[in-house]
Amino acid sequence: MTRLLIALPLLFLMACTPRPALRPFPANAEPVKLESVFVSTTRALGDDRQFGNARVLSPAYLRYDFSVPPNREAATLAEVERVTDPATEFLVTGAVRYASADIFRSEIREAMLQRPPKEREALIYVHGYNNTFDQGVLRVAQLADDFKLGSLALHYSWPSSGSALGYEYDKDSMLYARDGLEDLIRTVAAAGASRILLVGHSMGAQLIVEALRQIDIAEPGASRRMIDGVVLVSPDIDDEVFRAQVARITPLPQPFIIFISRRDRALQLSALLTGQQDRLGNMESFRDLADLDVTILDVTSFSSGIGHFTLAESPGLIRLLSDLGSVDAAFRDEAAGRIGLLTGVVLTVQTATGIILSPIAAIAE
Repeated sequence: MTRLLIALPLLFLMACTPRPALRPFPANAEPVKLESVFVSTTRALGDDRQFGNARVLSPAYLRYDFSVPPNREAATLAEVERVTDPATEFLVTGAVRYASADIFRSEIREAMLQRPPKEREALIYVHGYNNTFDQGVLRVAQLADDFKLGSLALHYSWPSSGSALGYEYDKDSMLYARDGLEDLIRTVAAAGASRILLVGHSMGAQLIVEALRQIDIAEPGASRRMIDGVVLVSPDIDDEVFRAQVARITPLPQPFIIFISRRDRALQLSALLTGQQDRLGNMESFRDLADLDVTILDVTSFSSGIGHFTLAESPGLIRLLSDLGSVDAAFRDEAAGRIGLLTGVVLTVQTATGIILSPIAAIAE
């Protein structure tokens, strides 16, 4: 009962947070900039013709084309307003549902061939707990624009309940969805991607690790051959479970980056619900993972509010990580605590595994 009473305020806050939704671009306007997102989903299509929280084993395959709002502030997704505003919202200019996996793969291949050989990269984003279909697709469009990725953007939408009270349902759905994610990874590889980057948020991070483990159990080393980088953002994973998972993924795809924040209130709730002190995404110490071939970026100083998706919700962090190579170079040069290597940021190398990123303004305070 005590745990429930502590959790109730945060559950209420999460339940009342407005959600972005897919809305059509107005017919009388002209889009300034376009972004496309390919989608695979194991959500069932409901009677309302919307992808909800029911589960299906056979994925559906889609593509959404978006109008990107001009001069938008990084790290923002506009709340749904009564009047559709192309200046502030990502709006759908076109949507396609593909009849088969073969057609979907062919469309991805065609999109790849339109790019120079060195730019045939794909980013696959996997959403976390308490996400709707619309929310996840829009998040990919936002990330692609914010980070100026240049990669082909793809999204795997697994059947989350989309409810703050659906944690246990989501845990089961995440495990249910492993085959669908493996299918998407193999489809993108077969479509001719020169590089594949996986990005998972919250419970979606655990889904990624589960899928890679599954791939390597069936074919040792296959995940490293197919995947060129993994980014886990606020991973909702027990740290001992994580060690057991990656023990079967040898060698790990590189780079393998984990973003954590000790101010992550959603993971505090997750730890409370599971009877633990913390989760992988809000761990207090890097040292338990120092022997693993991973890089941990502690972004606690950039976190605000619930703090569960700091990577996508902090304009300062987005500006910094748009040049992630500079972070990696500074880390590997052992430039601990030296100001000026990265604009406005102090890097403190904590262990062979971990880096703490701190805005200079925060250090001064």
